[in-house]
Amino acid sequence: MCGIVAYMGEREAYPILLKGLHRLEYRGYDSAGVALIKPGEEIRLFKCKGKVSDLEHFVVNKDVSGHIGVGHTRWATHGVPDDKNAHPHFSESGKLVIIHNGIIENYASLKKELENRGHVFKSDTDTEVLIYLIENILENEKVELVEAVQIALTQVVGAYAIVILSKENPDLMIGAKKGSPLVVGIGPDHEYFIASDATPIIEYTRNVVYLDDEEIVILETGKEMKIKTIRNQDKTPYVHALEMQLETIEKGGFEHFMLKEIYEQPRSVRDNMRGRLNIELGEVTLGGIIDYQSKIMNAHRIIIVACGTSWHAGLVGEYLFEDLARIPVEVEYASEFRYRNPIITENDVVIAISQSGETADTLAAIELAKSKGATIFGICNVVGSSIARATHAGSYTHAGPEIGVASTKAFTAQVTVLTLMALVIANKKGTITQAKYHQMLNGLDQIPAKIEEVLKLDDQIRHISSKYKDANNFLYLGRSYNFPIALEGALKLKEISYIHAEGYPAAEMKHGPIALIDENMPVVVIAPSRGAYEKILSNVQEVKARGGKIIAIVTQGDQDVSALADHTIEIPDVEEELTPLMCVIPLQLLAYHIAIMRGCNVDQPRNLAKSVTVE
Repeated sequence: MCGIVAYMGEREAYPILLKGLHRLEYRGYDSAGVALIKPGEEIRLFKCKGKVSDLEHFVVNKDVSGHIGVGHTRWATHGVPDDKNAHPHFSESGKLVIIHNGIIENYASLKKELENRGHVFKSDTDTEVLIYLIENILENEKVELVEAVQIALTQVVGAYAIVILSKENPDLMIGAKKGSPLVVGIGPDHEYFIASDATPIIEYTRNVVYLDDEEIVILETGKEMKIKTIRNQDKTPYVHALEMQLETIEKGGFEHFMLKEIYEQPRSVRDNMRGRLNIELGEVTLGGIIDYQSKIMNAHRIIIVACGTSWHAGLVGEYLFEDLARIPVEVEYASEFRYRNPIITENDVVIAISQSGETADTLAAIELAKSKGATIFGICNVVGSSIARATHAGSYTHAGPEIGVASTKAFTAQVTVLTLMALVIANKKGTITQAKYHQMLNGLDQIPAKIEEVLKLDDQIRHISSKYKDANNFLYLGRSYNFPIALEGALKLKEISYIHAEGYPAAEMKHGPIALIDENMPVVVIAPSRGAYEKILSNVQEVKARGGKIIAIVTQGDQDVSALADHTIEIPDVEEELTPLMCVIPLQLLAYHIAIMRGCNVDQPRNLAKSVTVE
């Protein structure tokens, strides 16, 4: 969950590291640091608690010259966010330095053993234990640094993406990964970059190598890159060409990345359907699943595994696959799935959903399902990510980089892909009529334009937000396809405004939550005209009878719910199955504006990181 960036080449390293850390700050922002090296000199290390901007101020008037260096922005796991726990970390002698993303699960036993040998630690991190272990092996077994790293990594349990520099070998940089992402950028004349993702690299090169688990990259000044496994097997690098554009990781005139990404949804949904939805021919083609369509059609059940917002997208997928394709679906939290000894067979299809493609719990769930013989499909946003490589097949969402920690455009992109998949299978199975099939295709084709209509309500939603910015609690209610949207709306508000919020199936309100409703409780009701409208109207009346303040998402022209609500937000009419793509947009804007009015950092909310690469 931390951000890693490293550079080796002819340019000054510090400006590249600093810019890279700013671009990676969405991955972690508890503390930041850099280490720089020159032949014949001590390694210079600068780090401090706080954001990358605090690091910038900290190094003013300090010597940050050098052509080789590493940088890190931290999301704390072991040890509180402070200066001593910030990365990079020295070995005990100060001759080695490391940056690390991940968790060394057996760090406590390793630390105890090293302390028994007389080593004294300076921080509370698991990372420091790893670099001490490497140095201990280096000194006691009289091996080269690469071999010492290999030996150490066979002894650790957990996840890691690391980069190491050595005072004794100032022209050497070593990177390694297992369970946490690491990408190597290749520039001209043996110029190299290492990073957690491609955002710090895209400005300098489009040629990258994605390391696989238990691989080590060895970079030396003026030499070709080498890749080995931790068991010393040579590997041939496979160079990918990045398709990302630099402007997609800039704010583009918006005040925040989150707002920019909310407004990008008409385009991201359209890009998601480009080449897949052909209105003229009345066809949907998902190239990533063509070879496995029959497997899905004949599946005994589909299991969707995901976390957070992706789990909410999976819940929408459950309604889509069961309703349209008539296939039983279970939606599982990936973080719980692997620990409850689930029953999985070769006749099951598992769909793993992750924006980053690096979510540790989801990767673990994939490996478990694969070991049981299930067929695995991935839905993710990042080309070359671990989930994309671990699955049998799948689909990219083509949403473009999502920098804001609270997911917005990735969610609608995931729901769009799930809708396309359900329609492909339903059409092949004959579980929906041709009239319904073409009606759905036409409806999907119009979604981007209809999202643009909803975005025009921004000023209205801002005004509503001003009325409730000081609320302590929110309740979100939805039915059927929009129950998951109630959950997602509540999550967005919690994530970025720090207001307690709960999403509920509207009918369940009277089984407990109705006790909370009074004149101080804002209740967001998702009530489009499609679906169980009469039922949710009854729920609105129950809230109103108890003095609750109602914010209603309704279809244009609605009268009944609107007559009861304190505030209404009208969305265009769409097929019931497509209402999640409409209803979630106002809830994203509502959360955004409330958070801004409360003075919260919407792009970097406290305690959260964008990509959860640790369990």
